[in-house]
Amino acid sequence: MTYINATKVLPEKLIVEIQKYIQGETLYIPKQETEYRKWGSSSGGRQMLDRRNAAIKKSFSGGHSIQQLANEYYLSPESIKKIVYSNKK
Repeated sequence: MTYINATKVLPEKLIVEIQKYIQGETLYIPKQETEYRKWGSSSGGRQMLDRRNAAIKKSFSGGHSIQQLANEYYLSPESIKKIVYSNKK
């Protein structure tokens, strides 16, 4: 999060109005909900995990054990169980 001086981006009338409620403190103004992006949507991280999880499920269906998959993917057996037993794609 970056700090921006309000006098550089807001009209003076708005600053005067805000000063009625808060002065000399940091104020966080959140994004509108329509601007939120899901985790990993920009970087491709979500797609990478989805592909990894699909491969884990396929290997499990093919006969690999929970422990084998945990070792292969460097995850805990509990994490592998969550992946293979989830109802997601």
